[in-house]
Amino acid sequence: MKKIILIITVLALIAIMIIRLKGNKETTKNRVFKYDKEQAINVQALSLKLENVNINNSYAGTFEPNKETRISAEVQGKINIVLVDVGSAVRKGQALIQLDNALLNLQLQTIEIQIEGLETDVKRYAVLASADAIQGVQLEKTELSLRTAKVQKASLLEQIKKTTIVAPFSGIVTAKLTEEGAYAAPGVPLLQITDISLLKFIANVPENQLSQFVVNQLYSLSADAYPGLSLSGKVSMSGSKSNLGNSFPVQFAVKNTADLKIKSGMFGKVNLKSTSDEKRIVIPASSIVGTNIQPQVYLVKNSHAALHNITISSRIENSVVLSQGLAQGDVIVTNGFINLFDGAYVNIQK
Repeated sequence: MKKIILIITVLALIAIMIIRLKGNKETTKNRVFKYDKEQAINVQALSLKLENVNINNSYAGTFEPNKETRISAEVQGKINIVLVDVGSAVRKGQALIQLDNALLNLQLQTIEIQIEGLETDVKRYAVLASADAIQGVQLEKTELSLRTAKVQKASLLEQIKKTTIVAPFSGIVTAKLTEEGAYAAPGVPLLQITDISLLKFIANVPENQLSQFVVNQLYSLSADAYPGLSLSGKVSMSGSKSNLGNSFPVQFAVKNTADLKIKSGMFGKVNLKSTSDEKRIVIPASSIVGTNIQPQVYLVKNSHAALHNITISSRIENSVVLSQGLAQGDVIVTNGFINLFDGAYVNIQK
């Protein structure tokens, strides 16, 4: 008897659970929004027409010095005096640093005394040799010693010359890496000189735009720090290898202003402006759906929206220029994409 009651109770509980689950299912179905695909979707649309296209493209880049070098001594020595400081404008050949050359000057004086004595000996031996008073070999040895002494003198003069470190080109001292009393040695940088009278401007250009830049052709440039200043740059190099962003470096030679306003490291742009006589289809960028690989738009035909593939030629701010896919008179959806699908019935709002 107890078993029968237990079985009846279990069955009753299962029946109650089933009834509740069915009730919850019906309630959920009633609460879920059911979209009527036959109902017209309100959208905004645009009737296309051909337009003249003015494309202004700019590519960012950096101004770099035409020449820049770190200067070091060619000979060892103590630095007696540094004649320039950071910011000093220097000319080619101007003395920058003077090394201690006292010992070299003493050696030079010794050689000059030797040369003076040897020249006197050569004159005396030449007279004696012509009278056969001495052997000619003695005169030859003295002449050889004189020549050797003169070579030593030339070597010392060259070393003394190198104790005065001069500017290899005109420019501005942009780094001072030593002080008076320090020790100079070959390969140890002492000063840095930068020439910004002529600049290099390097911009990274996408591969599909690289053909617009021709070597030795002039282009308009601007500096971010001086937007009203117009500069001109000649293409000196077009990169042969792309960087990590799949862009190619294009280098321009730019003449700086007379007061050298443009500094090394400043940012700027190279500006391209092209006006095409051919009229093109231009659509808002916001009307494009799909992917970057395959952009699409909703084309409206007979009050229905149909997904349509397009090919983008270029972008102008918030618009895109098409090369294929649409024609004059076509109507595309520009707003109202919620619930919109391929083949949907649409109502164009004015």
